[in-house]
Amino acid sequence: MDTGGAKGKAKTDINVTPLIDIVLVLLIVFIVMVPGLSKAMKVVVPQVVQTATPPKADPNNILIQVDQDGTMTLQQDKIDAQGLKDKLPDAVMLQPLNYRKVFLKVDEDVKFQAMVDVLDAVRVASETAKKKSLENLDKFQGQDGGDVKVAVSLKKRIVAAPVS
Repeated sequence: MDTGGAKGKAKTDINVTPLIDIVLVLLIVFIVMVPGLSKAMKVVVPQVVQTATPPKADPNNILIQVDQDGTMTLQQDKIDAQGLKDKLPDAVMLQPLNYRKVFLKVDEDVKFQAMVDVLDAVRVASETAKKKSLENLDKFQGQDGGDVKVAVSLKKRIVAAPVS
């Protein structure tokens, strides 16, 4: 039996023939697959339209602002916590069905409890609006209390750098 080495010893070199076969097969597989992987889609990028006047605010949107000193405003009227709980259900009832939302702007220095109190007032207003709509079903036909969605925004104060 021939082992390939000199004087009957084993050959210590690596047989590269199977390695070359495997590399060639992989090369052919990748050559065939690459054109199929590079498919592109046409994309239409929306153009930015600049207008001279900003869009008008929707009168149905409810905006509650809490300033850093704790004063609250409902739309443009200053209001206290009890007044908010009294007026908010009626404002929510004026919004169309499934579009009841409240925008809440809170200053970054306001205590967390003030924001929680406002969110609680919104929850109570939602429940009150639902009860009123069930009581006055003929008056508010097509509207139910629905859940009010709340969008919260944090107002950050910009501190100007000293001018030298």
